[in-house]
Amino acid sequence: MKNITSKKLTALSTSIYFFLTILFFLVNYFSSDIIISLVISIPILLVLYSLYAGYFINSFIKSKVKPIYKTIHHFKPSTTGDEPDNDKDPFAEVNREVADWMQGKTKEIQQLKQMEKYRKEFLGNVSHELKTPIFNIQGYILTLLDGGIDDADINMLYLNRTEKSIDRMITIIEDLEAISKLEAGELEINSDGFNVFQLIEDVFDLQEIRATDKNIELSLNKAGEKQLMVNGDKQRLFQVFSNLVVNSINYGKQGGKTTINYYDMDNRYLIEVKDNGIGIKASDLPRIFERFYRADKSRSREQGGTGLGLAIVKHLIEAHNQTINVTSTFGSGTSFTITLDKAKA
Repeated sequence: MKNITSKKLTALSTSIYFFLTILFFLVNYFSSDIIISLVISIPILLVLYSLYAGYFINSFIKSKVKPIYKTIHHFKPSTTGDEPDNDKDPFAEVNREVADWMQGKTKEIQQLKQMEKYRKEFLGNVSHELKTPIFNIQGYILTLLDGGIDDADINMLYLNRTEKSIDRMITIIEDLEAISKLEAGELEINSDGFNVFQLIEDVFDLQEIRATDKNIELSLNKAGEKQLMVNGDKQRLFQVFSNLVVNSINYGKQGGKTTINYYDMDNRYLIEVKDNGIGIKASDLPRIFERFYRADKSRSREQGGTGLGLAIVKHLIEAHNQTINVTSTFGSGTSFTITLDKAKA
């Protein structure tokens, strides 16, 4: 039945019907009692017709539907490799497979659209972030070329500003490179045991001037502990806590406070970086770990941020096979919590 067509099926059907009809007339013609013969032969003939029609039509349908089924079954996202049961209704099976296939394709299309939107936003953000320092550098250099280089009050000022713009470009590029390596799995995590209290104190020391300028108190709640030994890449986790602390200072209020607490969770510690700053709107929370996304765009650029800090933090924490979460009340403050494995004794 594999190569049968509708025309061949029609010809075959006509031939068999003709044969059965001739057989019916011959049986009745040579029968001595035509009434009894008709009573017996007509039901038999109808049964034969029905069996023939059911078998050949069902075989024909399956021969045409099965390739379609296999094609759909092969390309649907959740394929299991099973073939349809011949005892089941082929139309019901194909209908189910088509429905599953369409659902999978719809989700795939939605994901592709979302990725396309994200790609456009990302390229637009990269362009915008790099355009600002490039235009600044161009303006400073043109001013110097137009005679400003000979003015002692201008040349060093503009050269220093040019250097700052270059530093900003380098920071953006380095952050993008770090995220690319993290997403590609190329950035190695060298885990070892260390005292996270000491690491956080080092972060506080480094950010002391920044915090003092905004009169923000940096507090580490040791709760009587002298050491808190965790397992992880010390250099990468220093970057994590630095980003979170700087973020809390940049979005903190004058006279505010940034506190780091810890909670024992059996084989892990939960470490919280909490501030009483301006907070984040509920509508912005789901997107704060996206590259270049800024909850407060104007203030972020005033502080000199690249918009990549939290994206890097999330990737670094996930590279440690740990989790990071955020809660915030707009106008009251924000809390970031991360998990870290305890160092083995």
